[in-house]
Amino acid sequence: MTPKREWLDTDYYAVLGVSEDADQDTIKKAYRKLARAHHPDSNPDDPNAEQKFKEVGEAYAVVGDADTRTEYDELRRLGAAGLGGLGGAGRPGAGGFGGGAGDLNDLLQGLFQQGRAEGGFPSGMGGFGGAPRRQRRQKGRDFEATVQVSFGDALAGARTRLRINGDGPCDTCHGSGAAPGTSPTTCPTCHGSGQVTVDQGPFSFAQPCGTCGGNGQVIADPCATCSGTGRVVKPRELTVRIPAGVRDGAVIRVAGRGGPGSNGGPAGDVLVTVEVEPDDLFGRRGDDVTLRVPLTFAEAALGTKLTVPTPQDEQRTIRIPAGTASGRTFRIRGQGAPRGGRKSGHGDLLVTVDVEVPEELTREQTDLLEQLHQLDDTSTRDARLGRGAPT
Repeated sequence: MTPKREWLDTDYYAVLGVSEDADQDTIKKAYRKLARAHHPDSNPDDPNAEQKFKEVGEAYAVVGDADTRTEYDELRRLGAAGLGGLGGAGRPGAGGFGGGAGDLNDLLQGLFQQGRAEGGFPSGMGGFGGAPRRQRRQKGRDFEATVQVSFGDALAGARTRLRINGDGPCDTCHGSGAAPGTSPTTCPTCHGSGQVTVDQGPFSFAQPCGTCGGNGQVIADPCATCSGTGRVVKPRELTVRIPAGVRDGAVIRVAGRGGPGSNGGPAGDVLVTVEVEPDDLFGRRGDDVTLRVPLTFAEAALGTKLTVPTPQDEQRTIRIPAGTASGRTFRIRGQGAPRGGRKSGHGDLLVTVDVEVPEELTREQTDLLEQLHQLDDTSTRDARLGRGAPT
Protein backbone atom coordinates (compact mmCIF):
# COMPACT_ATOMS: atom_id res chain seq x y z
CA MET A 1 0.00 0.00 0.00
CA THR A 2 1.28 3.48 -0.89
CA PRO A 3 1.94 5.56 2.27
CA LYS A 4 -0.51 8.44 2.72
CA ARG A 5 -0.13 11.76 4.45
CA GLU A 6 -3.12 11.07 6.74
CA TRP A 7 -1.05 8.31 8.36
CA LEU A 8 0.80 11.09 10.18
CA ASP A 9 -2.41 12.61 11.54
CA THR A 10 -4.46 9.52 12.43
CA ASP A 11 -3.79 7.09 15.27
CA TYR A 12 -5.29 3.92 13.84
CA TYR A 13 -4.48 2.01 17.01
CA ALA A 14 -6.68 4.41 18.98
CA VAL A 15 -9.46 4.03 16.40
CA LEU A 16 -9.45 0.27 17.02
CA GLY A 17 -8.94 0.66 20.76
CA VAL A 18 -5.72 -1.37 20.94
CA SER A 19 -2.17 -0.63 22.02
CA GLU A 20 0.64 -0.06 19.53
CA ASP A 21 2.30 -3.33 20.56
CA ALA A 22 -0.86 -5.40 20.12
CA ASP A 23 -0.43 -8.57 18.07
CA GLN A 24 -2.24 -9.12 14.77
CA ASP A 25 -4.79 -11.47 16.33
CA THR A 26 -5.77 -8.86 18.93
CA ILE A 27 -6.15 -6.24 16.20
CA LYS A 28 -8.35 -8.56 14.14
CA LYS A 29 -10.62 -9.31 17.11
CA ALA A 30 -10.94 -5.60 17.92
CA TYR A 31 -11.83 -4.80 14.32
CA ARG A 32 -14.49 -7.50 14.10
CA LYS A 33 -16.07 -6.33 17.35
CA LEU A 34 -16.20 -2.69 16.26
CA ALA A 35 -17.34 -3.54 12.73
CA ARG A 36 -20.30 -5.45 14.14
CA ALA A 37 -21.09 -2.69 16.62
CA HIS A 38 -21.03 0.12 14.03
CA HIS A 39 -22.40 -1.67 10.97
CA PRO A 40 -25.04 0.57 9.36
CA ASP A 41 -27.51 -2.31 9.07
CA SER A 42 -27.34 -2.78 12.85
CA ASN A 43 -27.73 0.95 13.55
CA PRO A 44 -30.45 2.26 11.21
CA ASP A 45 -31.24 5.17 13.57
CA ASP A 46 -27.63 6.31 14.06
CA PRO A 47 -26.51 8.75 11.31
CA ASN A 48 -22.89 8.48 12.49
CA ALA A 49 -22.72 4.68 12.28
CA GLU A 50 -21.66 4.55 8.62
CA GLN A 51 -18.80 7.02 9.18
CA LYS A 52 -17.59 5.11 12.24
CA PHE A 53 -17.81 1.88 10.26
CA LYS A 54 -15.65 3.39 7.50
CA GLU A 55 -13.08 4.69 10.01
CA VAL A 56 -12.76 1.26 11.59
CA GLY A 57 -12.35 -0.32 8.14
CA GLU A 58 -9.65 2.18 7.14
CA ALA A 59 -7.76 1.59 10.38
CA TYR A 60 -7.83 -2.18 9.93
CA ALA A 61 -6.73 -1.87 6.28
CA VAL A 62 -3.52 -0.23 7.54
CA VAL A 63 -2.60 -1.92 10.83
CA GLY A 64 -4.43 -5.19 10.11
CA ASP A 65 -1.87 -6.02 7.41
CA ALA A 66 1.57 -6.81 8.86
CA ASP A 67 3.58 -5.22 6.02
CA THR A 68 1.46 -2.07 5.81
CA ARG A 69 1.53 -1.78 9.59
CA THR A 70 5.34 -1.78 9.54
CA GLU A 71 5.32 1.07 7.01
CA TYR A 72 2.76 2.98 9.06
CA ASP A 73 4.74 2.60 12.29
CA GLU A 74 8.00 3.70 10.64
CA LEU A 75 6.41 6.73 9.02
CA ARG A 76 4.93 7.86 12.33
CA ARG A 77 8.33 7.45 13.98
CA LEU A 78 9.92 9.57 11.28
CA GLY A 79 7.18 12.15 11.67
CA ALA A 80 7.57 12.23 15.45
CA ALA A 81 11.28 12.89 15.03
CA GLY A 82 10.55 15.83 12.74
CA LEU A 83 12.92 14.59 10.06
CA GLY A 84 12.98 17.08 7.24
CA GLY A 85 9.70 18.55 8.43
CA LEU A 86 7.75 15.33 8.04
CA GLY A 87 6.28 15.89 11.47
CA GLY A 88 4.44 18.89 10.07
CA ALA A 89 3.27 17.15 6.94
CA GLY A 90 -0.32 17.72 7.89
CA ARG A 91 0.35 21.50 7.70
CA PRO A 92 1.84 22.44 4.29
CA GLY A 93 4.86 24.62 4.67
CA ALA A 94 5.67 23.58 8.24
CA GLY A 95 9.11 22.41 9.30
CA GLY A 96 10.80 23.32 6.04
CA PHE A 97 8.82 21.01 3.75
CA GLY A 98 6.49 23.38 1.99
CA GLY A 99 5.37 21.22 -0.95
CA GLY A 100 1.79 20.23 -1.62
CA ALA A 101 0.12 16.90 -0.95
CA GLY A 102 1.31 15.50 -4.27
CA ASP A 103 4.96 16.37 -3.46
CA LEU A 104 4.70 14.80 -0.04
CA ASN A 105 3.07 11.63 -1.33
CA ASP A 106 5.73 11.31 -4.05
CA LEU A 107 8.47 11.64 -1.44
CA LEU A 108 6.84 9.16 0.92
CA GLN A 109 6.37 6.65 -1.86
CA GLY A 110 10.06 6.95 -2.76
CA LEU A 111 11.09 6.52 0.84
CA PHE A 112 8.98 3.40 1.23
CA GLN A 113 10.30 1.81 -1.92
CA GLN A 114 13.46 1.37 0.07
CA GLY A 115 11.50 0.51 3.22
CA ARG A 116 10.02 -2.47 1.41
CA ALA A 117 13.47 -3.68 0.44
CA GLU A 118 15.14 -6.42 2.45
CA GLY A 119 16.84 -4.98 5.48
CA GLY A 120 14.17 -2.60 6.75
CA PHE A 121 13.48 1.11 6.44
CA PRO A 122 15.86 4.05 5.93
CA SER A 123 17.26 5.66 9.05
CA GLY A 124 19.02 8.90 9.88
CA MET A 125 19.02 12.29 8.11
CA GLY A 126 20.73 13.34 4.92
CA GLY A 127 21.31 9.81 3.68
CA PHE A 128 18.32 7.61 4.49
CA GLY A 129 19.71 4.13 4.42
CA GLY A 130 23.30 4.05 3.21
CA ALA A 131 24.14 1.33 0.71
CA PRO A 132 21.27 0.13 -1.52
CA ARG A 133 19.93 -3.33 -0.86
CA ARG A 134 18.26 -5.88 -3.06
CA GLN A 135 14.51 -6.14 -3.11
CA ARG A 136 13.35 -8.44 -0.36
CA ARG A 137 12.70 -12.10 -0.95
CA GLN A 138 9.07 -12.81 -1.71
CA LYS A 139 7.19 -16.03 -1.19
CA GLY A 140 5.61 -17.58 -4.27
CA ARG A 141 1.90 -17.60 -4.99
CA ASP A 142 -0.33 -20.13 -3.24
CA PHE A 143 -2.34 -22.48 -5.45
CA GLU A 144 -5.81 -23.79 -4.64
CA ALA A 145 -7.20 -27.21 -5.46
CA THR A 146 -10.09 -29.48 -4.50
CA VAL A 147 -10.01 -33.21 -3.81
CA GLN A 148 -12.91 -35.57 -3.25
CA VAL A 149 -12.62 -38.49 -0.82
CA SER A 150 -15.02 -41.19 0.25
CA PHE A 151 -16.65 -41.16 3.67
CA GLY A 152 -14.53 -44.14 4.71
CA ASP A 153 -11.26 -42.53 3.60
CA ALA A 154 -12.17 -39.36 5.46
CA LEU A 155 -12.50 -41.36 8.67
CA ALA A 156 -9.52 -43.66 8.19
CA GLY A 157 -7.18 -41.25 6.40
CA ALA A 158 -5.66 -41.78 2.97
CA ARG A 159 -3.14 -40.58 0.41
CA THR A 160 -4.34 -39.27 -2.93
CA ARG A 161 -2.71 -38.00 -6.09
CA LEU A 162 -3.60 -34.51 -7.23
CA ARG A 163 -2.93 -32.85 -10.57
CA ILE A 164 -2.72 -29.05 -10.74
CA ASN A 165 -1.64 -26.39 -13.23
CA GLY A 166 0.47 -23.44 -12.09
CA ASP A 167 3.68 -21.50 -12.37
CA GLY A 168 6.85 -23.53 -12.11
CA PRO A 169 10.54 -23.27 -13.04
CA CYS A 170 11.13 -23.39 -16.78
CA ASP A 171 12.55 -26.78 -17.78
CA THR A 172 14.58 -25.25 -20.62
CA CYS A 173 16.56 -22.69 -18.60
CA HIS A 174 15.98 -24.29 -15.17
CA GLY A 175 14.53 -21.05 -13.87
CA SER A 176 17.41 -18.72 -14.80
CA GLY A 177 15.53 -16.99 -17.63
CA ALA A 178 18.63 -17.12 -19.88
CA ALA A 179 18.85 -19.13 -23.08
CA PRO A 180 20.66 -22.49 -22.80
CA GLY A 181 24.42 -21.99 -22.84
CA THR A 182 24.17 -18.44 -21.48
CA SER A 183 23.78 -16.95 -18.01
CA PRO A 184 22.39 -13.74 -16.51
CA THR A 185 25.01 -11.03 -15.92
CA THR A 186 25.40 -8.51 -13.12
CA CYS A 187 23.47 -5.30 -13.79
CA PRO A 188 25.92 -2.54 -14.80
CA THR A 189 23.72 0.20 -13.34
CA CYS A 190 23.21 -1.05 -9.78
CA HIS A 191 26.18 -3.46 -9.77
CA GLY A 192 23.97 -6.30 -8.61
CA SER A 193 22.34 -4.56 -5.66
CA GLY A 194 18.97 -4.25 -7.36
CA GLN A 195 18.57 -0.63 -6.23
CA VAL A 196 19.87 2.83 -6.99
CA THR A 197 20.11 5.86 -4.72
CA VAL A 198 18.14 8.98 -5.67
CA ASP A 199 18.70 12.43 -4.12
CA GLN A 200 15.69 14.65 -3.44
CA GLY A 201 16.49 17.86 -1.64
CA PRO A 202 17.80 17.09 1.85
CA PHE A 203 16.91 13.42 1.45
CA SER A 204 18.42 10.47 -0.34
CA PHE A 205 16.56 7.22 -0.73
CA ALA A 206 16.86 3.95 -2.58
CA GLN A 207 14.51 2.68 -5.25
CA PRO A 208 14.47 -0.38 -7.52
CA CYS A 209 16.91 -0.21 -10.38
CA GLY A 210 15.19 0.61 -13.66
CA THR A 211 17.69 -1.35 -15.73
CA CYS A 212 17.22 -4.75 -14.09
CA GLY A 213 13.85 -4.19 -12.42
CA GLY A 214 15.37 -4.72 -9.00
CA ASN A 215 16.72 -8.20 -9.71
CA GLY A 216 20.38 -7.21 -9.78
CA GLN A 217 20.89 -9.14 -13.02
CA VAL A 218 20.20 -8.60 -16.71
CA ILE A 219 19.54 -11.24 -19.35
CA ALA A 220 21.07 -10.47 -22.73
CA ASP A 221 19.75 -13.62 -24.42
CA PRO A 222 16.36 -14.57 -22.94
CA CYS A 223 15.13 -18.14 -22.94
CA ALA A 224 12.74 -18.70 -25.84
CA THR A 225 10.50 -21.01 -23.82
CA CYS A 226 9.72 -18.67 -20.92
CA SER A 227 10.64 -15.33 -22.60
CA GLY A 228 13.23 -14.66 -19.92
CA THR A 229 10.92 -14.96 -16.92
CA GLY A 230 12.29 -18.30 -15.76
CA ARG A 231 8.73 -19.52 -15.22
CA VAL A 232 6.13 -21.39 -17.22
CA VAL A 233 2.63 -22.65 -16.51
CA LYS A 234 2.75 -26.42 -16.47
CA PRO A 235 0.88 -29.37 -14.96
CA ARG A 236 2.27 -31.09 -11.93
CA GLU A 237 1.29 -33.95 -9.69
CA LEU A 238 1.61 -34.12 -5.95
CA THR A 239 0.63 -36.54 -3.22
CA VAL A 240 -1.71 -35.21 -0.56
CA ARG A 241 -2.04 -36.92 2.80
CA ILE A 242 -5.62 -36.89 4.03
CA PRO A 243 -5.53 -37.03 7.85
CA ALA A 244 -7.84 -39.47 9.63
CA GLY A 245 -11.06 -37.80 10.73
CA VAL A 246 -10.90 -34.93 8.24
CA ARG A 247 -14.19 -33.08 7.87
CA ASP A 248 -15.96 -31.90 4.75
CA GLY A 249 -14.68 -28.46 3.74
CA ALA A 250 -11.37 -28.75 5.60
CA VAL A 251 -8.33 -27.12 3.95
CA ILE A 252 -5.02 -28.99 3.90
CA ARG A 253 -1.85 -26.97 3.29
CA VAL A 254 0.88 -28.66 1.24
CA ALA A 255 3.91 -26.50 1.96
CA GLY A 256 6.37 -25.50 -0.72
CA ARG A 257 4.50 -26.92 -3.72
CA GLY A 258 2.97 -23.67 -4.98
CA GLY A 259 4.41 -21.00 -7.26
CA PRO A 260 8.15 -20.21 -7.20
CA GLY A 261 9.33 -17.32 -5.03
CA SER A 262 10.99 -14.09 -6.19
CA ASN A 263 14.51 -12.90 -5.44
CA GLY A 264 15.37 -16.21 -3.81
CA GLY A 265 12.17 -16.37 -1.76
CA PRO A 266 10.52 -19.68 -0.83
CA ALA A 267 7.89 -21.35 -3.00
CA GLY A 268 4.24 -20.88 -2.16
CA ASP A 269 1.91 -23.58 -0.85
CA VAL A 270 -0.97 -25.59 -2.26
CA LEU A 271 -4.24 -25.20 -0.35
CA VAL A 272 -6.35 -28.31 -0.87
CA THR A 273 -10.05 -28.18 0.03
CA VAL A 274 -11.45 -31.59 0.98
CA GLU A 275 -14.92 -32.59 -0.21
CA VAL A 276 -16.22 -35.70 1.57
CA GLU A 277 -18.65 -37.75 -0.48
CA PRO A 278 -21.88 -38.70 1.33
CA ASP A 279 -22.24 -42.30 2.49
CA ASP A 280 -25.29 -44.47 1.86
CA LEU A 281 -25.34 -45.70 5.46
CA PHE A 282 -23.52 -43.33 7.80
CA GLY A 283 -23.67 -39.60 8.47
CA ARG A 284 -21.45 -37.22 10.44
CA ARG A 285 -22.07 -34.83 13.34
CA GLY A 286 -18.78 -33.37 14.52
CA ASP A 287 -16.66 -36.28 15.74
CA ASP A 288 -19.73 -38.50 16.05
CA VAL A 289 -20.98 -40.78 13.28
CA THR A 290 -24.73 -41.16 12.86
CA LEU A 291 -26.77 -44.18 11.76
CA ARG A 292 -30.54 -44.58 11.35
CA VAL A 293 -32.05 -48.06 11.70
CA PRO A 294 -35.70 -49.08 11.14
CA LEU A 295 -37.58 -51.04 13.83
CA THR A 296 -40.80 -52.98 13.51
CA PHE A 297 -43.71 -52.02 15.73
CA ALA A 298 -43.37 -55.28 17.65
CA GLU A 299 -39.62 -54.74 18.25
CA ALA A 300 -40.25 -51.25 19.56
CA ALA A 301 -43.13 -52.34 21.77
CA LEU A 302 -41.63 -55.57 23.12
CA GLY A 303 -37.94 -54.67 23.00
CA THR A 304 -35.17 -56.50 21.16
CA LYS A 305 -31.44 -56.84 20.64
CA LEU A 306 -30.20 -54.98 17.56
CA THR A 307 -26.90 -55.69 15.81
CA VAL A 308 -25.56 -52.73 13.80
CA PRO A 309 -22.40 -52.08 11.72
CA THR A 310 -19.76 -49.53 12.72
CA PRO A 311 -17.57 -47.32 10.50
CA GLN A 312 -14.65 -49.60 11.42
CA ASP A 313 -16.37 -52.55 9.66
CA GLU A 314 -17.22 -54.18 12.97
CA GLN A 315 -20.54 -55.27 14.47
CA ARG A 316 -22.00 -54.05 17.76
CA THR A 317 -25.17 -55.19 19.53
CA ILE A 318 -27.35 -52.79 21.48
CA ARG A 319 -30.41 -53.54 23.62
CA ILE A 320 -33.63 -51.87 22.58
CA PRO A 321 -35.87 -51.66 25.67
CA ALA A 322 -39.59 -52.35 25.48
CA GLY A 323 -41.65 -49.29 24.69
CA THR A 324 -38.97 -47.51 22.69
CA ALA A 325 -40.37 -44.50 20.82
CA SER A 326 -39.52 -43.73 17.23
CA GLY A 327 -36.58 -41.29 16.96
CA ARG A 328 -34.79 -42.42 20.13
CA THR A 329 -30.98 -42.40 19.84
CA PHE A 330 -28.57 -44.90 21.38
CA ARG A 331 -24.87 -44.17 21.83
CA ILE A 332 -22.04 -46.64 21.17
CA ARG A 333 -18.96 -44.99 22.62
CA GLY A 334 -15.64 -44.83 20.77
CA GLN A 335 -17.03 -46.00 17.42
CA GLY A 336 -17.15 -42.61 15.71
CA ALA A 337 -14.60 -40.51 13.82
CA PRO A 338 -11.03 -39.92 15.07
CA ARG A 339 -10.88 -36.68 17.04
CA GLY A 340 -8.83 -33.97 15.36
CA GLY A 341 -6.29 -31.52 16.72
CA ARG A 342 -4.83 -32.25 20.12
CA LYS A 343 -7.72 -34.48 21.16
CA SER A 344 -7.23 -38.21 21.27
CA GLY A 345 -9.54 -41.13 20.74
CA HIS A 346 -12.74 -41.31 18.71
CA GLY A 347 -16.20 -39.85 18.82
CA ASP A 348 -19.26 -42.05 19.26
CA LEU A 349 -21.66 -43.89 16.97
CA LEU A 350 -25.18 -42.49 17.39
CA VAL A 351 -27.85 -45.03 16.41
CA THR A 352 -31.33 -43.58 15.90
CA VAL A 353 -34.25 -46.00 15.56
CA ASP A 354 -37.27 -45.30 13.37
CA VAL A 355 -40.43 -47.31 14.07
CA GLU A 356 -41.86 -48.30 10.71
CA VAL A 357 -45.56 -48.66 9.99
CA PRO A 358 -46.13 -51.29 7.29
CA GLU A 359 -47.87 -49.98 4.18
CA GLU A 360 -49.39 -53.35 3.31
CA LEU A 361 -50.65 -56.02 5.72
CA THR A 362 -51.51 -59.65 5.29
CA ARG A 363 -54.92 -60.84 6.41
CA GLU A 364 -53.38 -62.48 9.48
CA GLN A 365 -51.55 -59.28 10.42
CA THR A 366 -54.71 -57.26 10.00
CA ASP A 367 -56.67 -59.62 12.27
CA LEU A 368 -53.99 -59.49 14.97
CA LEU A 369 -53.78 -55.71 14.87
CA GLU A 370 -57.54 -55.39 15.10
CA GLN A 371 -57.46 -57.53 18.22
CA LEU A 372 -54.68 -55.35 19.63
CA HIS A 373 -56.66 -52.25 18.77
CA GLN A 374 -59.54 -53.49 20.90
CA LEU A 375 -57.12 -53.69 23.82
CA ASP A 376 -55.46 -50.30 23.24
CA ASP A 377 -55.61 -47.89 26.18
CA THR A 378 -56.42 -44.39 24.86
CA SER A 379 -57.08 -42.80 28.25
CA THR A 380 -53.83 -40.81 28.23
CA ARG A 381 -54.63 -39.32 24.83
CA ASP A 382 -58.23 -38.61 25.81
CA ALA A 383 -57.14 -36.85 28.98
CA ARG A 384 -54.65 -34.68 27.06
CA LEU A 385 -57.34 -33.72 24.56
CA GLY A 386 -59.85 -32.97 27.32
CA ARG A 387 -62.19 -35.78 26.46
CA GLY A 388 -64.22 -37.50 29.11
CA ALA A 389 -64.75 -41.22 29.47
CA PRO A 390 -67.08 -42.61 26.80
CA THR A 391 -70.66 -43.20 27.86
